[in-house]
Amino acid sequence: MNVLVIGSGGREHALCWVLAKSPLMGRLFCAPGNGGIAEVATCIELDFRETDRVLALIRAEKIDFVVVGPEAPLVFGLVDKLTEKGVKVFGPTAAAAQLEGSKGFTKDLCARHDIPTAGYGRFHDKASALAYLEKQDLPIVIKADGLAAGKGVVIATTRDEAIEAVRDCFSGRFGSAGSEIVIEAFLEGEEASFFAIADGRHVVALGSAQDHKRVFDNDEGPNTGGMGAVAPSPLMTPAMVDEVMARIIRPTVAAMSAEGRPFKGVLYAGLMLTKTGPQLIEYNVRFGDPECQVLLMRMKSDLLPVLVAAADGVLDKLNIEWDPRPAVSVVLATNGYPGDLLPGGEIRGLDEAGKVPDVKVFHAATRAVGDHFVPVGGRVLNVTALGETITRARETAYEAVAKIDWPGGFCRGDIALKAIAAAGESGK
Repeated sequence: MNVLVIGSGGREHALCWVLAKSPLMGRLFCAPGNGGIAEVATCIELDFRETDRVLALIRAEKIDFVVVGPEAPLVFGLVDKLTEKGVKVFGPTAAAAQLEGSKGFTKDLCARHDIPTAGYGRFHDKASALAYLEKQDLPIVIKADGLAAGKGVVIATTRDEAIEAVRDCFSGRFGSAGSEIVIEAFLEGEEASFFAIADGRHVVALGSAQDHKRVFDNDEGPNTGGMGAVAPSPLMTPAMVDEVMARIIRPTVAAMSAEGRPFKGVLYAGLMLTKTGPQLIEYNVRFGDPECQVLLMRMKSDLLPVLVAAADGVLDKLNIEWDPRPAVSVVLATNGYPGDLLPGGEIRGLDEAGKVPDVKVFHAATRAVGDHFVPVGGRVLNVTALGETITRARETAYEAVAKIDWPGGFCRGDIALKAIAAAGESGK
């Protein structure tokens, strides 16, 4: 099969890296791709919004299958536009992608189908939102309804913080994403991420992960797209996985089908594991980033037929095999991230880092210049490692990080420590 992957981040590098190993693979393309992806796929500079150009590429290169990585083209409706032209695609339609495209849509779906989630209100104007806020307990969570690149969520611990968050949304800080907001009750517990793949009717668990959202050690500083991840999450015991599948994932797939929005693609559930059981915080409709990297490091099965089976509606015919070892990924970001980026300079030492056993360095935002790479974004590299324990995977990842020569970047030094503690491992 000739395959086209849409996207340019670390998630897409992981997808391309795994797909390139498939015995079913013919030629692999990525649009637009990045410096690291270019080592395993032909990168084509292309904007997904230019549907005619995407279709022209598909025809010219005889593409058999398209894999859409990021959320923006999914919410845009790229799957719909390609499917209408007879192209086989992995990913949800625009109607199904509303699970991520509108937090309010998802909350309403949960309310209609008795899927456990925090109490909430939806608001289109500042006055009604502030009136609702006056009657709520603190802390409280304010979310821009639409896609805001992970930055449209505020956990307010004071009334003033909550009011400011509401005003920020309606002032246009998050563009059209903040034209509607969701205010929801604060849930107490431990966070975990859970992934499943659906074909419209059937759903198969992919596993769990734990992300590190804050930019600095000890979970300090602003939220980011993710500074590291570990998979699986020690909190997601087999019993907890069964409960999440039974109470949250399968009911969601059934609800979407019943409402005429059958979901095909990856369901990424952000969960809060509370004293009364797991509750859904929100859905993403694609592999996470950097969670995809740790998930796919552990996948032993060929990914390509799994994605094709999801597109064809025959996931019930497949079993997925996993490496039992955990994986840890450490993100290297440009100095200044997630604020204004400072000049990044040259990145060297990647070959040496990649030679560390059980390590893969995924590129999230790089461009090749001669014998080195330069950063072209905030989160730039994902140094990902397997290990017999979380402690060993973490040690191996940081061993590889130490071989990278990049004064213009930084990383957190405490990735996976919480998971190590939760797993009862002894390690630093």
